[in-house]
Amino acid sequence: MAKITKPQLMIPIAILMLLMAVQGAKSQRCTPSSIDIQQTNTGKKVGALDTMFQVSVTNRCTCTVRTVFLRADGFTSAVAVDPKLFRQAGSAGYLVGDGRRIPSAKSVTFQYAWDHYFMMTPTSIQAEC
Repeated sequence: MAKITKPQLMIPIAILMLLMAVQGAKSQRCTPSSIDIQQTNTGKKVGALDTMFQVSVTNRCTCTVRTVFLRADGFTSAVAVDPKLFRQAGSAGYLVGDGRRIPSAKSVTFQYAWDHYFMMTPTSIQAEC
């Protein structure tokens, strides 16, 4: 019977550990916290009181996401917001990018105008891993 030496045993263990690490990274799920929301004051005024804000909704997950919903209590705008970029979708909240895919590190950007900014938080996403 052949004797297994320590170096021979280490190779299969190293391969197994590497496979587990790769599988762990793949199985890491995207969550709403994987979505980054940045709002900036553009410096433009609409009418006498309203300020134009630009919102960037960025996917920070390693996977592509879609059907991104935000919570934006009381949201309104003095200018029309393109509904393909941001629209209310019943009780689920506000749908971003018409529900389409947002690849990793990519953003959907839109603008609105009001006398103050609205707090926006991601509530749900669907990941494509």
